[in-house]
Amino acid sequence: MFQPLNAKVEKPNYDFSTATLEDFFPGKKIDGIETKYGKGENIHEIQGNQTKKFYVAQIRYKFPVMVQAKEGAILDMFARLPSYFLHDIFFQSLVNKLGKQTSYKKIGEEAVYVWEQTPLRHVYSAACTITCFPIFYSVMPIDKNFNTIMEQMQNKK
Repeated sequence: MFQPLNAKVEKPNYDFSTATLEDFFPGKKIDGIETKYGKGENIHEIQGNQTKKFYVAQIRYKFPVMVQAKEGAILDMFARLPSYFLHDIFFQSLVNKLGKQTSYKKIGEEAVYVWEQTPLRHVYSAACTITCFPIFYSVMPIDKNFNTIMEQMQNKK
């Protein structure tokens, strides 16, 4: 009466690696990103710093990653992660790579995790409703002398 289902069931982001985002980390060259991900969309330019948006696509995912660059070198990056990513898996991959977070702050149903690993600061944010999901991931230098993409977005309110 019942026939077995022959379907492959995978969790939404089991095969996504945080190593994919390392292409966009500070210190990397914008030329390398453009070779791999295309030219990217110019968002704006201020004081010689150019902000570009690229799209990372892998099997069923496509999400924006913004980078700020000066003279061909990336200053900081900001990725708006898909809400269907599983927080537990993404967060665990960051812990496996970076160790225990330096600081953690929870406001309502949202949390922000920060890893201070000289010379870089990694910031990850997630929220929970029925399930938990990532919001963004950003990487910037600890010692910076420019407005990061996150700071620029906060100032546009």
